[in-house]
Amino acid sequence: MKKYEDEFKDKIIRLHLNEGRTLLSLSKEYGVNKATICNWVKSYREECQTNPIKNGEKDYFKENLQLRKQLEELEKENRFLKKAAAFFAKEID
Repeated sequence: MKKYEDEFKDKIIRLHLNEGRTLLSLSKEYGVNKATICNWVKSYREECQTNPIKNGEKDYFKENLQLRKQLEELEKENRFLKKAAAFFAKEID
């Protein structure tokens, strides 16, 4: 069984929870079994139940992910509105 450094595990967990990366994409990119990553995330979540520092970190990751998704949606809407404005500006001329 391969032993992974704690820093490496933390990085993978952070990429999943903070950036919303899927377990499958992380598994393919870093060559770690998907089930192993799933176990790391599960252990992290269990640790958050007893460690207030980890729990605060988890809440931060969750909020950050939510804000990233919201920003992505707003940027998508902004691009659409710019295209619509350009279209209607042509119609007026």
